[in-house]
Amino acid sequence: MVDASGRSYERLVGRYALYGEIASGGMATVHFGRLLGPVGFSRTVAIKRLHAQFAKDPEFSAMFLDEARLAGRIQHPNVVSTLDVVALEGELFLVMEYVQGESLSKLLGTVHRRGGQIPPKVVSAIMSGVLHGLHAAHEATDERGQPLHIVHRDVSPQNVLVGTDGTARVLDFGVAKAVGRIQSTREGEIKGKLAYMAPEQMKGAAMDRRTDIYGAAVVLWETLTARRLFDGEHAGVVFTRVMSGDVAPPSRVMPGIPAVLDEIVARGLALDPNQRYPTARAFAMDLEDRVGIASPRHVGDWLAEVAGEALSKRAVRVKEIESISTPPPALLSSLAPGAVPPSMSAIPSPRSTSPSFADSVPRSLPPISVGPVPPSAPDPSFGAPPPIADPSTASGASSRLQASSITVGPVSPSSQGARNRWIPLAAALVAVVVGSAVAVGVFRGGEPSPAASEAANDSP
Repeated sequence: MVDASGRSYERLVGRYALYGEIASGGMATVHFGRLLGPVGFSRTVAIKRLHAQFAKDPEFSAMFLDEARLAGRIQHPNVVSTLDVVALEGELFLVMEYVQGESLSKLLGTVHRRGGQIPPKVVSAIMSGVLHGLHAAHEATDERGQPLHIVHRDVSPQNVLVGTDGTARVLDFGVAKAVGRIQSTREGEIKGKLAYMAPEQMKGAAMDRRTDIYGAAVVLWETLTARRLFDGEHAGVVFTRVMSGDVAPPSRVMPGIPAVLDEIVARGLALDPNQRYPTARAFAMDLEDRVGIASPRHVGDWLAEVAGEALSKRAVRVKEIESISTPPPALLSSLAPGAVPPSMSAIPSPRSTSPSFADSVPRSLPPISVGPVPPSAPDPSFGAPPPIADPSTASGASSRLQASSITVGPVSPSSQGARNRWIPLAAALVAVVVGSAVAVGVFRGGEPSPAASEAANDSP
């Protein structure tokens, strides 16, 4: 089909014309879209389209709608906004704001290949934005003002977008766990990227905002060094590395990083949640106060230096779509009264927590029966993580991060025991990657970018 300007679009989705694919994953495909109103109003958007086999599955449909309900409650400059959800002809579409920018994963890959380093204050600015966005999600409430207790559970470079406006945004709350969501995930089911999971998430234990703080600390380490922190030949190795708690300070991997960042990373990566920052906002404020942050203009200039060519090509594509001034006739007719498919305004909001729900959160993983553990897919954009220092040869605190040396609250006496109990299960874990190939600015000539391709076998 073609629009009034002669440009092809795939189909109409309610009030939206669906254009080229940006990325595709195991659960959904993301497209450029355009809202075209009958009086000339228009807006470029990103549209996540649930694959047909999932849209027809009641459980998956409920999970998809839960994402829309939850994300719609989060309104913050550092969160990619959810604008609408459309149910049409047995399919489900999530409409999000389109942001011109690049995924942090793609940016880190470019920096690594160039052998460069991101200025610490630019890193601090990006991570400060991410943390403020997470804090907004953690503080989100329902229509009655009751907390939703949203936990992203998949904080990773693939789920961070750095915009040309110099603002970092968190995206894809598709695997968010909120107490009170209409459909909860199966007990013990592990979602998200294994290398960014907090220890309690790996064990299937109760999670809260501090789980996201751990993931953000992993992203901070990787953004400082442009290398993967936790990696391995298979999921069991990654599991063991995470649970060991042995992490090289960023300054040892990348000279020139201020020592204060070693301390900040160590606190965020504490095995015991009680030793981490109590809130994402506290984490952000520590970065701002102790490291400082680059201005949005400086972040935007850095982004242009790293990804200018790709951004220019993308801007041309967006300009072509935005040159449309008249909606297709079929879309005009679909805007007749009563013809617009259900939107988010017609979908019930998530309910708040019931007092007994916390008791139902799984404390341990159910028995897992799998064949040989497949290799974990290495991220081609990152360098290999540094080796873990041998405790018998390590020389002092400078050889590895020691979060236990930071006194910020009571330490659970069961922390070490839990570590030893769970390491034998490592060989049975299979990383479940719920990718974030969301359409916000990850596009190159109609094909997914490498960052999007990393999640091509998983859900965007």
